Amino acid sequence: MEFKLWNRNFTLLTLSNFFMCSAYYSLISTLPVYISVELHSPKSVVGLVLASYIVAAVLVRPLAGFGLDKYGRKTIFIASLLFYALIFNGYLVAWTVAVMIVVRFTHGLTWGLITTSNSTVAVDIIPPEKRGQGIGYFGVSTTLGMALGPVIGSFILLHGGYSAMFLAGFAISLASMAMAASIRYPYHTPLKNLEFKTSNLFETKTLLPSLNLLLIMITYGGVVSFIALYGREIGIGNPSGFFLIYATGVIGARFSSGKFFDRHGPKMILMVCLSLLIIGFPFLAFIKNSFGFYGAAVILGFGNGVVFPTFQAMTNNMVLQNRRGAANSTLFAAVDIGMGLGMVITGTIAQRFSISSAFLVCAAICIVALAFFLVYTSGYYQRNKVTGELVN
Repeated sequence: MEFKLWNRNFTLLTLSNFFMCSAYYSLISTLPVYISVELHSPKSVVGLVLASYIVAAVLVRPLAGFGLDKYGRKTIFIASLLFYALIFNGYLVAWTVAVMIVVRFTHGLTWGLITTSNSTVAVDIIPPEKRGQGIGYFGVSTTLGMALGPVIGSFILLHGGYSAMFLAGFAISLASMAMAASIRYPYHTPLKNLEFKTSNLFETKTLLPSLNLLLIMITYGGVVSFIALYGREIGIGNPSGFFLIYATGVIGARFSSGKFFDRHGPKMILMVCLSLLIIGFPFLAFIKNSFGFYGAAVILGFGNGVVFPTFQAMTNNMVLQNRRGAANSTLFAAVDIGMGLGMVITGTIAQRFSISSAFLVCAAICIVALAFFLVYTSGYYQRNKVTGELVN
């Protein structure tokens, strides 16, 4: 029997994720400028402040995965969304770099809980035979948030200032929580006897693909953190437009790749995507005008479009239902570590050399990631994936 993908629960969850991501990305293009200009911080410090968010998410994800498997999904998910919304008000009093780091770190804790929770709920809801499609479509809501969030943030900043922007993030996040609270959560058998130990905080079976994704996310962390500053350096009038065009590429890639993954697996998809990243970063670094800036957004968007949902589908195809929390927390921890490293590495290289030099390093990292996938990850996945019946 085939189940409908776009049911009430999946639609509400996808909308909730879109609103939550819109609030997050509303700060992406404006907060680095705020830290750099308003708080008078060098680029290396900007990278460290932004990375504090990621460090917090990394620390909390293993606990989130354990809690989801032991106690269930709903309470953890909704409570984390509530605190996520409230912490937006903390930016209103973050007048120094030290306070900003505290606020970002606390906000990162809630981000880690939310994204681990909603991704696990998504896999619970999506029919196994449509997992590639479903995760891809769910990821589109993240991409739309990435596209519209910076535009929303820039618009509110222009007409209302930073305080209005932070309050808007609070309101949007509350709307996300309301949608999450309206979902009818699928039955999940909590592992009441699950012991609190290291082996239950991580899913070792998914470490290899998670490490592969970590390498790729180093380059993504560099782009999202410094593209606005790079755009200002090369004379782009509205750098936030990069995210809108980037998102167009991501959405196009995801709508065309989900069915392909379900039928043929991840190898060809990831080979094409990583090759595009290897091309896109030099394009961005060497062509320092509007054509290079926005052209790279398209190339990198298509390249990054299905990297994360493909790896997420792979890891969830390798575990049973009662280990999805641990599997997703392991994968997301890799994403966060990669992004955090990317922010620090890019900031350090940008401070000593230039942002364009950092983008060339990103291209080199993508070459390593592609080689790692072909030599290790692809075969490992084929040997360790389980059937759809066993996953559920």
